[in-house]
Amino acid sequence: MKEMKDDFYTYQAQTTRHPLGLEIAHAKGSYIYDTQGGAHLDFVAGVSANSLGHCHPKVVKAIQKQAETYLHVMVYGEYIVSPAVELCKLLAKHLPAPLETTYLVNSGTEAMEGALKLARRVTGRSELIAARDAYHGNTMGSLSLMDYEERKAPFRPLIPDVRHISFNQVEELEKITAKTAAVVLETIQGGAGFILPKGSYMKKVRERCNEVGALLILDEIQPGFGRTGTLFAFEQYDCVPDILVMGKGMASGLPIGAFSASQDKMRSLSEHPKLGHITTFGGNPVIASAALATLEEITSGNLIEDTLEKEKQIRARLKHPLIGEIRGKGLMLALLLADAHTANKLVLRCAEKGLILFWLLFEPKAVRISPPLTISSEEIEKGCDIIMETLDELAP
Repeated sequence: MKEMKDDFYTYQAQTTRHPLGLEIAHAKGSYIYDTQGGAHLDFVAGVSANSLGHCHPKVVKAIQKQAETYLHVMVYGEYIVSPAVELCKLLAKHLPAPLETTYLVNSGTEAMEGALKLARRVTGRSELIAARDAYHGNTMGSLSLMDYEERKAPFRPLIPDVRHISFNQVEELEKITAKTAAVVLETIQGGAGFILPKGSYMKKVRERCNEVGALLILDEIQPGFGRTGTLFAFEQYDCVPDILVMGKGMASGLPIGAFSASQDKMRSLSEHPKLGHITTFGGNPVIASAALATLEEITSGNLIEDTLEKEKQIRARLKHPLIGEIRGKGLMLALLLADAHTANKLVLRCAEKGLILFWLLFEPKAVRISPPLTISSEEIEKGCDIIMETLDELAP
């Protein structure tokens, strides 16, 4: 429908000059359907947001039930809203000490903003240390953590006292000192190409933070909620953060984020000053209901363990001379191709064949594979066959 596409470009602000422009009719399970009747197998899951696929019946039922009961009632933290309370309680059940208290917000980047404020408030320090090639969001605090000057320069001045270290480089941990309020790391680097921690790196970061009294903030916005074989990826690296940041996959596609810490630390946001962090729609009962249903479903069956079996299937089927390596873990995978041109062609040609792939922010040679946790073996086989067929076409 040309009219809708014209309106899209005219009235809705764009993030790039060349959006993919797929006009959506409906979505179900692992498929998105366009207005022309085309079916598109989703190997991206809304950039890891649709953990249970599209319109999972248990999530839809939870949303409908809550929507008929009450919607927004008061700013965050004033009224007792049962879906939000039950969500935070269930998170505490599945998180190790001291991550017992959760603050619900609207997105991953807002969760990071809250975590940075909490770290500075608790420590009384200002210095923040982040990793090169990291991505934590696009609001001003999250953007300040980035070392990619091309993206930062147009928006300066940003928040001060940010230093950078290289991910997986143990020798740089000496830059973490008694001046450091917090070290902020993605447990698995996302935009850089799904880079896993090596050896005991995360444990050594934790030890260094302990030595100098700095807090450790781990960003699990992408790998969290079962995507890498455990509920949160940090569970695999003998490293528990002081503050855990989450988002994306929490509510099966609805906008949400959260940060968890000890109750003692979190109390500091309620005094000196009061309302140290405040949000109108954080903990919204409809969204909290969706998140609660999502977390219950993820933790009650075999979805988490199955991600590792599905990873094996993908790796076994995607062996091609144009694929240099497959990075990541579980259903957070990145194909590293020969060059950016090949990566672009693969994404665009697969889109023409009804398979949704996507790019990564800082690694132009990478192609994202992050399907719903609920994707079937048959759907994985179908998607991988399309990728292999397309790579054969692209081969010189």
